[in-house]
Amino acid sequence: MNLLLHICCAPCTVYTVKKLRCDGHDICGFFYNPNIHPYSEYKKRFATVEEYAGKDALRVIFSEDYTMEEFLRNVAFREKDRCLYCYYDRLRRTALTAKKENFKGFTTTMLYSKYQRHEMIKSVGENVAEEVGIPFHYHDFREGWIEGVKSSKEMGLYRQSYCGCIYSEKERFFPVKA
Repeated sequence: MNLLLHICCAPCTVYTVKKLRCDGHDICGFFYNPNIHPYSEYKKRFATVEEYAGKDALRVIFSEDYTMEEFLRNVAFREKDRCLYCYYDRLRRTALTAKKENFKGFTTTMLYSKYQRHEMIKSVGENVAEEVGIPFHYHDFREGWIEGVKSSKEMGLYRQSYCGCIYSEKERFFPVKA
């Protein structure tokens, strides 16, 4: 199947692409992540995806949009539900792009991370697929977590220490008082 793969970051892409190719899929990446803050972090992840794509001969469509303000408007005062909006926004944009560019389906590297809300991603992907009219390819890529971490380190890829949004950065670094 010819799939458009939403890419959140290069380290999450390594195992995902390997597995999809081994399963016989033709893959094209899609980088769209207006949730990532600050902009300097966004640029690091963007550049690392470019670097990885060059090493692995992966074609990637890079969205020109960095709609940080829209992301913030949609999650402000709804911080507990921010992941739902974030997954929906990124998967919907991926599905729309996949349909426009005549891909047979779409999926996401977010299904690789053991830190993401996996069942929520699956549910959002299936709902977006129905809404947009293009299949969502589901696979639990967490099976390759250790392999992917090892491979990305061996490649010298930049590895971020938080999901991407300002809320996840705070959760990662702000000391929680007992």
